[in-house]
Amino acid sequence: MGFKCGIVGLPNVGKSTLFNALTQTAAAQAANYPFCTIEPNVGEVAVPEARLDKLADIAQSANVVPARINFVDIAGLVEGASKGEGLGNQFLANIRETDAVLYVLRCFEDDDITHVAGEIDPLADFETVETELMLADLESLEKRRVTLEKKAKTGDKEAKATLALVDLALDQLRDGKPARHAEVPEDAQREWKMLQLLTSKPVMFVANVDEDSAGTGNEFSKQVEARAAEEGAVAVVISAKIESELALLEADERAEYLEELGLEEPGLNRLIHAGYQLLDLQTYFTAGPKEARAWTIRRGWTAPKAAGVIHGDFERGFIRAETIAYDDYVANQGESGAREAGKLRQEGKDYIVQDGDVMLFKFNV
Repeated sequence: MGFKCGIVGLPNVGKSTLFNALTQTAAAQAANYPFCTIEPNVGEVAVPEARLDKLADIAQSANVVPARINFVDIAGLVEGASKGEGLGNQFLANIRETDAVLYVLRCFEDDDITHVAGEIDPLADFETVETELMLADLESLEKRRVTLEKKAKTGDKEAKATLALVDLALDQLRDGKPARHAEVPEDAQREWKMLQLLTSKPVMFVANVDEDSAGTGNEFSKQVEARAAEEGAVAVVISAKIESELALLEADERAEYLEELGLEEPGLNRLIHAGYQLLDLQTYFTAGPKEARAWTIRRGWTAPKAAGVIHGDFERGFIRAETIAYDDYVANQGESGAREAGKLRQEGKDYIVQDGDVMLFKFNV
């Protein structure tokens, strides 16, 4: 299953530089002028996972296939985007297609890179972009409400239910709050998601700092982290410039460069793992002589649903899942040792998959 995180922000905050580093390509042109990204760039990124390499080594797998997450570089929004300013309408539509929104906020000073507002203020930047998304949601919902209200008056139950959710979102937006803060009934979550509201998506704050602040952050990034805490959101401090340089180095050179900078791991690793946290994702594995692979699922999924990520037939014809916890697999040096030690479990349809499970599905269709 694919997950998309949309990278948004004002022009010249480092979105495309960050995207280039994430995908280790030059697909998104990083330049010092607004709207240098004319079309959204989508990059599939391997999720860093040390456990997968360990499993592959034990299983002597011929191939290693990591999980992947998509990042979409969406061109810089400006004030008035909700009314079509800049290339607003096109970009707002692109954001609707993502599962989460990453607000990249400029937390560095550089006289050579022009700020569209003329000053460095990451929280003001955030407010500008979020306001445009809220205005776009407001306009969209007000238009849809007219039709829904007419249908609801005829007794259409689906229209009535949808109208109630639309009004819930409108109350939030008119109160100056994003739709994600609305208290949505648990049994209406699916219908709420179908509204495709820009501001109902989970958000991550990415504080793009200068090179010297990559390890410790700075006053700007502290403001961003404080605001993220207020929002109940995830915040990551990163230097897009450093990450873009790291992306061009070989593995041994990269480790040496990180050591020189006093960093334990690339900021991109933290960003990707934070994306998993944001979207409430986890990983299970399959491992054998042919292939060791990481699979991405949402927390709380049952074994049949997790099996369906591999193939729909696995879910439809699910019989059971032979399951070994990651630590047990490693401690017993693989499936055979785990089976002998009594660590291989037969799990049924109600089993909730745990992060790190090594699984083999039995099915019949």
